[in-house]
Amino acid sequence: MKKLPLYLVLVIGALISVAPYLMTLNGAFKSKQEILTSEPWMPPVDPVFSNFSEVWSRYDFATFVANSVIVAVAVTIGQLVFSTLAAYAFARLDFPGREQLFWAYIATLMVPQIVTLVPTFIIVRELGLVDTHIGLILPFVFGFLMPYGVFLVRQYFKTIPESIEHAARIDGAGTFTILWRVMVPMAKPILGTLAIISFVNTWNNLLWPLIITHSESTRVITRGIAQMQSQFNQEYHLILAASTMALLPLVAVFLVFQRHIVRSIALSGMK
Repeated sequence: MKKLPLYLVLVIGALISVAPYLMTLNGAFKSKQEILTSEPWMPPVDPVFSNFSEVWSRYDFATFVANSVIVAVAVTIGQLVFSTLAAYAFARLDFPGREQLFWAYIATLMVPQIVTLVPTFIIVRELGLVDTHIGLILPFVFGFLMPYGVFLVRQYFKTIPESIEHAARIDGAGTFTILWRVMVPMAKPILGTLAIISFVNTWNNLLWPLIITHSESTRVITRGIAQMQSQFNQEYHLILAASTMALLPLVAVFLVFQRHIVRSIALSGMK
């Protein structure tokens, strides 16, 4: 009974958080007429499953999904690799100006993404990467998300006792061996968290694909959903059906990595 108020607050918070997703799911199964005449939180009276097939065939949704998967997976792998290498250097390697360089690099987190958008576009344009998959991937691997990933993994590495690393060096392990066989296995929780953050941010990003791409061959899922809206035609039932399909990969990623998210809260490198 003492915890009843706490659970009540948590239930209310959960309902508020889940409500938009339930409304999206309800709208995805409604007809064009019903979605404009019924309340958004009410389930459909006569569920319409053809919305999904219409989105898939009419807008070449398979291409949008494939592009989003390619870009999100590539960015996530790049983030994990390069953030881990940089974080280990800042956490364990001694070189002049290490701390000053680290904090100067982390200070870029305070710079809004919109400020660096135009310079980033100019760089990508000069490299001839406009409207390409590489142009979608590179800025997120090395630019927009990298400082946060480096900070997150570096702070985790610093919690791992140096005695474990010294023991590995006594056994003859080199720097890369220690990183790959000692540090990375112990940092799986935080790497799982970084993987989710990178994947979700890349999957949901709209602004950069809107600027850098213009052909359907490179159009990602967020750009594809945005093009379904026009000034004179608002097909909300198709937009919500597409949004529901766009949510499914994110739910799958969370279900796979949720154990790592919970473990990363402890921020401890010891079992």
